[in-house]
Amino acid sequence: MNLCYLFSGQGSQFANMGQDLYQAEPLYKQTVDEASDVLNLNLADPQNFDDPANVQIAILTMSTGIARILDAQLPMPKAMFGLSLGEYSALVSAKALSFQSGLKLVRDRSRYMDEAGRANPGAMAAVLNLAPDVVEAVCDRIDGVYPANFNTVKQTVIGGQADAVEKASAVMKEKGAKRVVPIKVAVASHTPLMAPASEQLAIRLESVDFAQPATTVMSNTLVAPFTQDNLKSTLVKQLVSPTHFMGDVEAVAPLGIDAFVEIGPGNTLSKLAKKTAKQPTFNIESVETLNDFRAKLEEF
Repeated sequence: MNLCYLFSGQGSQFANMGQDLYQAEPLYKQTVDEASDVLNLNLADPQNFDDPANVQIAILTMSTGIARILDAQLPMPKAMFGLSLGEYSALVSAKALSFQSGLKLVRDRSRYMDEAGRANPGAMAAVLNLAPDVVEAVCDRIDGVYPANFNTVKQTVIGGQADAVEKASAVMKEKGAKRVVPIKVAVASHTPLMAPASEQLAIRLESVDFAQPATTVMSNTLVAPFTQDNLKSTLVKQLVSPTHFMGDVEAVAPLGIDAFVEIGPGNTLSKLAKKTAKQPTFNIESVETLNDFRAKLEEF
């Protein structure tokens, strides 16, 4: 069975996430305890794990713990990719980046993004039922707003300066968008407003060692696989460039994928994949969803 793993990004985190897995799954507990030692922070404590300041390291830890559980009973997936932060979870799972290095890198990335967000406050909004090329054309005509996430043929997220996003949202509705939904963020990720964070990350990555991924890991930025040679430059571009989730789903189709499995908090990516791909989708974020997936495996 050829699986494609989808690794959650920020936005789907929830209170007490992973606590049931910590109690029930030894490999998951081992992963959380390892992260706690690396960061000198008790991530077994829900108060620390759920702290908004720790969300990126928490999601990486949770995703890695779940992936390790699957690795113990399944072969390496045929392909994998994540959304934004989730790319780091995918690279750890594909053995291109050590878990220890990934934790420290993601902790710093989170800080860089927070600093850039305070220096360049932004806004984001999801444009529904308007063709991506129309969304892109509107952004091209308004200074300070950019396409940030190409999620499905009917959902594109825009981001940028708050007044520019508001102006573009009004034009999108005039162009026929069913709805334009503001997203509760203060940081315009994947737009030029993140340039300061991108510059800091470039310097930070100089001291990080990467290996060639052990399986196909698609890049949101390139809509092409990560390689040992393009990893650093692509992760730098990722912070200021739009994500192409839909493009990645389409790109792995020739690999003969039988199912998509979302790993980490929420089911956002599995829902998005379902809108583009015909294969079944699953999400694993708890003991219940893990056991549901284990039961489904017997049907394949």
